[in-house]
Amino acid sequence: MTAAFDFESLVTRSEDGARRFEAAVDGMTCAACIGEIEQGLADLPGLDHARVNYTNRRLALEWRDESFDLAAAFERLRRMGYKLHPFELAESEREEIETSRWLLRCLAIAGFAAMNIMLLSVGVWFGVDIEPSTRDLFHGVSALIALPAAAFAGQPFFKSAFAALRAGRLNMDVPISLGVLLALGMSVYETLTHAEHAYFDSATMLLTFLLLGRFLDHAMRRKTRAVAANLAALRAPLACRLSADGAETLTPLAKIAPGDIVRVRPGERLPVDGIVATGASQLDESLITGETKRRGVASGDLVYAGSLNYDGALTIRVEAASGATLLDDIERLLEKATNARSRYVRLADRVSRLYAPMVHLAALSTALFWMWRGATFHDALITAICVLIITCPCALALAVPAVQVVASGALFRAGVLLNSADAIERLADADTVVFDKTGTLTAPEPRVVNASKVDASLMDLAARLARASSHPLARAVARQRPNAAALEAREEHGLGVSAMVDGVEARLGSARFCGLEGEAANLGALDADVSLVAFRHGDMAALFQVRQTLRSDAVETIEALKALGVSIEILSGDRVEAVEGIAKALGVEQWSGALKPADKVARLDSLRAAGRKTLMVGDGLNDAPALASAYVSISPIEATQITQAAADAVFLGERLAPVVTTLELARKARALMRENLGLSVIYNVFAVPLAMAGWLTPLIAAAAMSGSSILVTVNALRAGGLRGASQESERDSALGDARGAPNLEAAE
Repeated sequence: MTAAFDFESLVTRSEDGARRFEAAVDGMTCAACIGEIEQGLADLPGLDHARVNYTNRRLALEWRDESFDLAAAFERLRRMGYKLHPFELAESEREEIETSRWLLRCLAIAGFAAMNIMLLSVGVWFGVDIEPSTRDLFHGVSALIALPAAAFAGQPFFKSAFAALRAGRLNMDVPISLGVLLALGMSVYETLTHAEHAYFDSATMLLTFLLLGRFLDHAMRRKTRAVAANLAALRAPLACRLSADGAETLTPLAKIAPGDIVRVRPGERLPVDGIVATGASQLDESLITGETKRRGVASGDLVYAGSLNYDGALTIRVEAASGATLLDDIERLLEKATNARSRYVRLADRVSRLYAPMVHLAALSTALFWMWRGATFHDALITAICVLIITCPCALALAVPAVQVVASGALFRAGVLLNSADAIERLADADTVVFDKTGTLTAPEPRVVNASKVDASLMDLAARLARASSHPLARAVARQRPNAAALEAREEHGLGVSAMVDGVEARLGSARFCGLEGEAANLGALDADVSLVAFRHGDMAALFQVRQTLRSDAVETIEALKALGVSIEILSGDRVEAVEGIAKALGVEQWSGALKPADKVARLDSLRAAGRKTLMVGDGLNDAPALASAYVSISPIEATQITQAAADAVFLGERLAPVVTTLELARKARALMRENLGLSVIYNVFAVPLAMAGWLTPLIAAAAMSGSSILVTVNALRAGGLRGASQESERDSALGDARGAPNLEAAE
């Protein structure tokens, strides 16, 4: 039976009558999918526009005709191999995108104005025989460029400074705004009085340098919100609700209420928490609990949203739906932890708390001193402006972001991608590393651990047959021969797959399905983590032992971390006995198993209360709140998308070495940040007295300010050459590890 669609509540309507529906698209693999989808929908009656954004995997549909059938669009794309999921862009994401674009526009305008005004200024500086009328013309044209450009480009600083003053406090944007406005005001006065020099170039250069630092900082701070938002859309936004007469309707979760009956087919994720009414199946709950072994459920069992249904169809009586499920509790923990972590004060911010009032005090003292010595208000103000400009925190504004950008490039080459602007500083402070077990210390996918003992030709055939099945254990067999062609096979529900090969039937599945029950019994008691996959082709047979294994360099990574002086701990939602075995293999004394997401957060809170600064390494959705709650966090590239969004960094490949490399590089990058801040302080120690003594003009002050900015930028470039002692390969090697065949025996 095909379920009906109920999406009208998700369609937005504009005042002119146009309707719009945004959806996340599942199944797009390349840019060619854009044309395929748009052309495939173009002839739908009543549809005006269908536009695909490949970058964030979104499809936007627009129509005015009442006859347009949204369900028909869903059905057509389903036949094309795509799935659509309702999507609504989060307001916070809109604000992030708009802020980024706004800063970029401000930077472009300030840079354009500074370059053009500098061309005019060069003519004034080096024009020995320049006519006063020509000089005034150049100053006038500079004013026409600088004033509107500064009015627009200076908004990020002006708004922030005004808000700070209105709140009765000072921030770094107050001296910036004062310096720019006073320089512009004095330049207009000098232009009107036909003076020799004006300082429009100083003001626009100042804005350009500062906006560059602000944009770099914002770019590093911006997380991949689109990924997290898309994931929220893709995780079971609909439920197949059963009516009293048995009719099925695909219904948004917002309309599902406790007591409703929903149906979940094999291969689907559960959309609600509830009690199984009818049916029996195996559920993969690793996304929620971290438990690796599937749980058998039947009538009367409690099940959770986000679990993956493997074998049989289930009907579930809803206990909790949208906003009240265990999955929603995890997201609330995540949000709470993220908000708490946002209170972290960066190194540059801590320095600026004292820097801003000192700048104002120095400028005011300079003006008062020179007026007391008999200088005119004009001359005293010029000297004060010099102080403001030369102490303006360009170097301070660039000191940290410049190192962040260069160091992030070095980390990228080491196979680590940063999500957070201040991650490097916090990584450098970490003194305790807390690991999740499943998918973090262990390989993300189960593997055949006895593959080397199986005949190669038998392994080849078994892998070809395994490629015809989507079962996780079959995929483990298929990974032994990643380039093998799949056989045309038939699947027998709950048993396995079979195909005719050279006139003889080949079977892959359970021991009973393959007639190997006796051989399986002869293996004796296996490790609790080991599962058996049987294969038979005529007289040839094999039993594959499938289990999760340690990452190939897990032992070396733990030893390297201990050598760095950090403490190691394991927190896992997996079974206690499974965690204990991993901890013993790695030599980790502090560990805990069978933990819920809230338990992990509580443990991290206790470590924080004890003064520890934890680096959390995890991959599952159940780890996301812990990753956000930790002082700093990192996740593997195979992690769920919400987990990646919650982490400060993501590492590539199947090796854990990037965790060690990240700590080493972060510590060295922090040293460079401190060097840059020290350089900016030294620069001010020498430059400020000269400005206060009246020996500098605003032009020289601007040049000195630019020189200090260039100095810290050049010093930051040293971060690009940093290499940790354990960095064994560049990014391509990390990617190669992810693509290549793993050494299955290394972790045994």
